[in-house]
Amino acid sequence: MASIKVKFRPSQLPNHEGTIYYQIIHERKPRQLLTEYHVFPSEWDENRSMVITTQKSERKSFILSIRERIRWDIERLTKIIRKLENKSLPYMADDVIDEFNRYANEYSLFNYMESMIAKLKQNGKIRTSETYSAALNSFKKFRNDEDIMLDCINTEVMEAYEAWHQNRGNIPNTISFYTRILRAVYHRAVEDDIIENRNPFRHVYTGVDKTVKRALPLQTLKKIKSLDLSLNPTLDYARDMFMMSFMLRGMSFIDMAYLRKTDLTNGHIIYRRRKTGQQLTIAWTTEMQVIIDKYPENTSEYLLPIIRNSGINERCAYRNVGYLINRNLKKVAEMTDIQIPLTMYVARHSWASAAKAKGIPLSVISEGMGHDSEATTQIYLASLDTSVVDKANSLILKSL
Repeated sequence: MASIKVKFRPSQLPNHEGTIYYQIIHERKPRQLLTEYHVFPSEWDENRSMVITTQKSERKSFILSIRERIRWDIERLTKIIRKLENKSLPYMADDVIDEFNRYANEYSLFNYMESMIAKLKQNGKIRTSETYSAALNSFKKFRNDEDIMLDCINTEVMEAYEAWHQNRGNIPNTISFYTRILRAVYHRAVEDDIIENRNPFRHVYTGVDKTVKRALPLQTLKKIKSLDLSLNPTLDYARDMFMMSFMLRGMSFIDMAYLRKTDLTNGHIIYRRRKTGQQLTIAWTTEMQVIIDKYPENTSEYLLPIIRNSGINERCAYRNVGYLINRNLKKVAEMTDIQIPLTMYVARHSWASAAKAKGIPLSVISEGMGHDSEATTQIYLASLDTSVVDKANSLILKSL
């Protein structure tokens, strides 16, 4: 069986750092595997073949991190040798080094996630790829762009990542969003037999807290609707899209953006939610038409003035418009003394709350979307006669 030794090669220049390398010996044939770890001769203990430091050293944390990375490398080399031995086939020390380098290139977290993101995009799962990219970028910031091997992810790393988020003022749900994605990536690597499951997420929060209620009362919605914004077209547009979302039974912004002109037929909008694929039907009302008539017809196939031109990156267009709308809604909130952050999503919560007040059964709208699973509410909506919800929506709009 091959053996592994940690070695130190001093620099030929005085007062310069030397290099740590690994010596792989198999069948009496030694091979060297260079590392990127550099320490001074005083930081190397030849007798114990390990890097050392002192309590007062300014490089203490740096040296300890190198010591930990060396330990991870040795574990990986040992695992590679064990696998080669189990195959009962002849191998050389060069094979161990080649496999180590291949692993480093393919199975670092950054490379592995980037590969997953590319596959998600190829499979048309654009939204999922974007959330994975967000999680990867967050972890890169935490690591200062220093990659980490998948088998080096442990409880200490994840606890430090959680603490990093907390120090930046992020709320538990935000932290959990990123952590759950990293956990999914880690479990995928376990399923692919790349790493062994060490359960590094057992001490960090991966749940979902109930958020503060974001629904506005009808009186406040009336104030928003009655604002004279004719001298400020950007605020007027933001207010119109907010009210359109409310009128469309709290339709999400992405579904609004992708409503096609052909979805409006015989006085009803028929569309599928992009999040769940569920088909919904909404009666088109005079109030909705009044808003549409304020804007010239766009050249795109879409109904609402969000994605206005064809032949562009539609996803980027709707996201940019959504960002501008939410930014301008904050100004609208100031004008109406609204204390909660006003965003397009508030329209969804507000319709659910108003629907409950107007008598829609809790089996359809539970606590203004305040339950743990939105999918449960959507299942109830699917089983209800559309005319019942349209009637309730008509009652709500008459209250504005």
